[in-house]
Formats: sequence, structure tokens, C-alpha cells
Amino acid sequence: MPTEAEWEFAARGGNKTAGYSFIGSDNPDTTAWSSYNSWMQPHPVGTKMPNELGIYDMGGNVSEWVQDWYGNYSEKNQRNPHGAKKSDIGKIFRGGSWNVIPDYNNPGCRFVSNPNFKSPYIGFRLAE
Repeated sequence: MPTEAEWEFAARGGNKTAGYSFIGSDNPDTTAWSSYNSWMQPHPVGTKMPNELGIYDMGGNVSEWVQDWYGNYSEKNQRNPHGAKKSDIGKIFRGGSWNVIPDYNNPGCRFVSNPNFKSPYIGFRLAE
């Protein structure tokens, strides 16, 4: 799985970023499934537009676990930071899902839960 920093870099469109408000668009309906347009169920991957890097479903459909434990971000510039050490608060998952409002389909939105938590609206993405 990607680190939280890797996930966010990809969600923001990497070096090709257009600075959108949401992942891949200024209109979340074009790139993400949410509680407003999903009929409260997940959808096949790739049925919405991809982000600037050609990656589908970074926002909406299902949120995605990342490697990192919950911790605060450093305010200084960093290159490929690694997340906090093990935290009692939990692990991070990113991106909105089919059961949340579109506002959560933005690249900076973070969620935290016990890593044993299972849900139909959380999945994961493999990264090289």
C-alpha cells in the first residue's frame, strides 16, 4: 500500500496537478461516487473520469487504507515523508466513498480508524 504522502501526491495529480478543489476535478460528480450520486452502493472501477495522472477512483467509490498510522503533519516542506510511528488512535484511510458527502472527496481529507475495522466503504490500493 502507498504511504499517506504517496497517496496524497497521486490524488492531487502529481507533477501534472491542475490544483483542483476535489480529486481530479472542481466538480466532484465527474470523478467520484458519493452519497449524492451513488444510490448508496459502490460502482465498478473506472466509471468516472480519472485524475490528471490517469488514476481512477482516488476520490469516491471506496476510501483507501494507507500504510501510515495517524499523526500530525509537519508544517515544514518534506520530500517523501513517512508517517507517524504506531499510534493508539489508529491507521489512516484516504479519499471519500460512496456513502459520504462530496466535500470529503478532496485530496487533503483524512480519516482514522482501528486497522481491524472492516467496512464495505473502505478498501485499499496497491502501489509499486
